[in-house]
Amino acid sequence: MNVTQIHRVYFIGIGGIGMSALARYFAFINKAVAGYDKTESPLTKELASSGIDIHYTDDIDAVPQEYKNDAEHTLVVYTPAVPSKHSEYQYFLNNGFTIKKRSEVLGLITKDSFCLAVAGTHGKTTTSSILAHLLQETGVKMTAFLGGISEDFNSNFLLEGTEYSVVEADEFDRSFMQLTPNVACVTSMDADHLDIYGDAQELERTFVDFTKRLKPGGKLFVRNGLPLEGLTYGIEDDSDYCIRNIKIEHGTYIFDLETPDLKLEGVEFNKPGRHNLLNGLVAFAMAMQAGSPPHRLAEALATFKGVQRRFSYQIKNEDFIFIDDYAHHPTEINAVFEAVAEMHPNKKVLAIFQPHLFSRTRDFADAFAESLSRFENVLLLDIYPAREEPIAGVDSAWLLEKMTNTNRKLISKEQILFEIKKQNPEVLITMGAGDIGLEVVKIKKEMSYAG
Repeated sequence: MNVTQIHRVYFIGIGGIGMSALARYFAFINKAVAGYDKTESPLTKELASSGIDIHYTDDIDAVPQEYKNDAEHTLVVYTPAVPSKHSEYQYFLNNGFTIKKRSEVLGLITKDSFCLAVAGTHGKTTTSSILAHLLQETGVKMTAFLGGISEDFNSNFLLEGTEYSVVEADEFDRSFMQLTPNVACVTSMDADHLDIYGDAQELERTFVDFTKRLKPGGKLFVRNGLPLEGLTYGIEDDSDYCIRNIKIEHGTYIFDLETPDLKLEGVEFNKPGRHNLLNGLVAFAMAMQAGSPPHRLAEALATFKGVQRRFSYQIKNEDFIFIDDYAHHPTEINAVFEAVAEMHPNKKVLAIFQPHLFSRTRDFADAFAESLSRFENVLLLDIYPAREEPIAGVDSAWLLEKMTNTNRKLISKEQILFEIKKQNPEVLITMGAGDIGLEVVKIKKEMSYAG
């Protein structure tokens, strides 16, 4: 792919978080950009407001004429979530267009940069957002493609220079095998995406293969305990990069940070949860590889604001706390529970969870039940299907029966506000990777008014 010969880029599935970042990139470098998505969303509205032509019906007649008539100078980018029978995809496929997956394009864009790639089944978005924040604060000019909306940039994309790049190394559909990073990390390798990999062993093998894609002389950072060879990071252990002597003051972590060469005392970080401390630590370690001064990095850790839908405080006052999180795997739900228990002990907590994918619910049903049962009070929504068709016998009622907490209930989205007011929690948590995020604005508005 020669970017200089491309005049326009058409996206099939432009509203995805990764696709929209690429769309912003091509618009930024003055290529014409248009696309299709199944449904309108805040992301597509924002893209459209910047001048990008977007439509929401699978109809080749809706594609702008200049894109359809110039196969030589038009690049078509698609997401794996788009079915192969999609009529627009089939048109471009059968008419000589250059068609590439999002991951291929990301790999081509970043291959000639000093690429810092964040891999792992959990923590990619937060870690890469911290990393981008640290690099920006220490003057490193880079391009960042993020899997969420950074509250520091108010975007999932940042372009300040092309010498360095920050990317999420996504294991879904083996997308990260298109990357060739200079520096990489692996935050976790819990079983997930078994609809793609078949079993946990194949997933682990693919992570090992990803680590072999480092450029010569590249550095790999691995969370201590994972079965990979690299520089380790951890909390109160024998890691190469380690956090020690943790205190919590007014909701802020204060700790010592040790590297192989130095020790920094009194470092501050404001995102709750030990998992977020680990994310911050490895982002710090990776940023050092880009030449950022450690003391400046420590200062920048204290100013990281966060990522939308990653333990995001929507309301925080003495009487009521509302937290929203993207958690959609048992390990992530456990991390949310532990962060809430640590930061807000002895509070009445109500968790609302929307399962994501029938296959994931089926594959991890017992683990979901165990993690959700740790919460005293749970409201369960129907499974968000995303790209899948229903699986017989797999639904939220089936999951609810596996849970052991006494105050658990299956509800519709229309019942959310009624149930919150009825249960009157001190801490409310919404979790899930589906469209539960669209309910957050309604909840926040109603509960702010009620307060």
